[in-house]
Amino acid sequence: MFVVAHISDLHFNGTRFNRARIQAALSYINARAAGIDVLLVTGDIADEGAPSEYREAHGVLESPLPMLITAGNHDVREPFSAALIGTETSGPINHARTVRGRDGSDVLFLVCDSSIPGRNDGRLDDETIAWLSDRLDATPADTPVFIAFHHPPVDLHMPFMDSIRQRDEGRLADLVGDHPNIVAFLCGHAHTPAVTTFADRPLCVAPGVSSTLNLPFEGREVVNRGQPPGIAFHLYDDERFVTHFRSVMF
Repeated sequence: MFVVAHISDLHFNGTRFNRARIQAALSYINARAAGIDVLLVTGDIADEGAPSEYREAHGVLESPLPMLITAGNHDVREPFSAALIGTETSGPINHARTVRGRDGSDVLFLVCDSSIPGRNDGRLDDETIAWLSDRLDATPADTPVFIAFHHPPVDLHMPFMDSIRQRDEGRLADLVGDHPNIVAFLCGHAHTPAVTTFADRPLCVAPGVSSTLNLPFEGREVVNRGQPPGIAFHLYDDERFVTHFRSVMF
């Protein structure tokens, strides 16, 4: 059994409130690290993209687990990459990592940058699509693959978030048919736990750590800060992919 701990939308902003929520989620995961294989963080690490927010993130984001991080629409590539990746860049922050599970199996994570500098909606640019295609073609057919990014490539029936979701997603969908070893797509951005499909694969949205966004029938306010931070746990074996969600008191 391969286990992914998945969090998203941390929004470090220098406040005790946000930091307490982030630390509670991390503490919950780290205390159970012996049963988890990898920690995935799908974007919006910072709230305004300020260097001070990434310095704060660098000091807090610690885990005994392998940690994979991608950028979101609130992130700014240059300070994000300098603080969290170790090499400053203004280009898409894409990286691949093979994680050896506790059972000895290898799982490939293709972590993609769906952010568009200066905008809130998302898109995998042509460079990223080509990178994904090359990586998938080079991966043995029996190696499970997870593809992660920030923006969901489908509507979630959340009017505001659907207006700033990932666009031009057909190019991504076109890659799926030739690669049956793609297990699932993992993302964030919507600040709500959600499960649907994309290109006949599971698409799992991690709950927000910093806040939850209301569904249309839950209230007039978009942001619901009364909800606790959330975590998704993705469990995978050769027969089944299952996602469980947890709320963490802080």
